[in-house]
Amino acid sequence: QVQLVESGGGLVQPGGSLRLSCAASGRILSINTMGWYRQAPGKQRELVARFTRGGSTSYTDSVKGRFTISGDNAKNSVALQMNNLKPEDTAVYYCNADLYSSNRYVSYSYWGQGTQVTVSS
Repeated sequence: QVQLVESGGGLVQPGGSLRLSCAASGRILSINTMGWYRQAPGKQRELVARFTRGGSTSYTDSVKGRFTISGDNAKNSVALQMNNLKPEDTAVYYCNADLYSSNRYVSYSYWGQGTQVTVSS
């Protein structure tokens, strides 16, 4: 089985910073993509940022220049550095990994439990 463990959420004032971390454990042959999604009250879940094993990264427009995603292949982990946080960043953040577990040719998507990020004065 595969599990994703998240940490780093909390309450922060506007303009502050937080760092989210996620580590995948279990039977993992290789990781295709790891990233972070978020879901705010009354809104659909959206992709925030992600990277691929080849090193490419992508961000949603609203966080470009403020958030930075990074990965560590040796530890099967991903981190999201969030700077200059805004109230509209308030959401539950979910770690996601698309990886190969049972065989080399079929990948599946796995999700963490989610961690709350609240930006408020």
